[in-house]
Amino acid sequence: MASWNGYLRLSLVTCAVRLYPATTETKKIRFHLINPETGNRISMRAHDAETGEELDRASLVKGYEYDRKRYVTLTNEELDQIKLESTKTIEIERFVDARKINVNYFDAPYFIVPDGKVAAEAYHVIRAAMEEEKVAGIGRVVLSSREHPLIVQPRDGGLTMTTLRSKDELRDPAEYFDEIPDVAVDKRMVEMAKSIIEKMKGDFDPDFFKDRYQEALHELVQAKVKGLPVKEQPEPEPTNVINLFDALKRSLGESPRKAPAGSRKPAPSAKTAKARGKKARRKAG
Repeated sequence: MASWNGYLRLSLVTCAVRLYPATTETKKIRFHLINPETGNRISMRAHDAETGEELDRASLVKGYEYDRKRYVTLTNEELDQIKLESTKTIEIERFVDARKINVNYFDAPYFIVPDGKVAAEAYHVIRAAMEEEKVAGIGRVVLSSREHPLIVQPRDGGLTMTTLRSKDELRDPAEYFDEIPDVAVDKRMVEMAKSIIEKMKGDFDPDFFKDRYQEALHELVQAKVKGLPVKEQPEPEPTNVINLFDALKRSLGESPRKAPAGSRKPAPSAKTAKARGKKARRKAG
């Protein structure tokens, strides 16, 4: 089911579109609160915080606390009076290089789909032009009573939209990074760390990463459902505390974790490359 219906506009070119969330949490294990004496689920009922009177949720209205325990209430009809253009239209206002956007701004992803055959032609024209120019579009849209900045990108044969956090939502990194003490870095250790990075390089593959906690939680739940004893998991062994140089040296000697398909092979060390060069020169001579 579409979460939003409206229009995508590039200058004077407009097409009807639908938005669908690009993520799902249907496979996540969720818990309910249970009465341990009866085994029944607890129901949270709406009630007046002062009088305790139980209320029908359908009769409730939204309220904003503008002072301590003082509220102004708003009906849905009053909220509908806010008629920003971005309530029904995603207008691309600027094109940017998406690689230059701080990833901390990225929030929730959506799929943009043309709404009907008539809209499909304009949709494909916009998508193809953006793909060929290798650009992303910046715009705004109203979702969940908020106007979100957004980025539109061609991907997988369609268009994706990701809402962006506003600048006010991001904390200033200087508040945290300015406290990091300056330390003189040994260039040898940096080179060793770079060699470790080279060994572990590979393509991003989402199948490589799984929620192991959810998997363990699923096994635990299934064991309880079947009446099987719960197996106690061993505590992870702590890493031995050794000095940084030894840690780097040992890391270079270890086999890298299994990398996703398409991984790059580790580059030869400078010593190995030099030896190979001498061998090649001897053969040539």
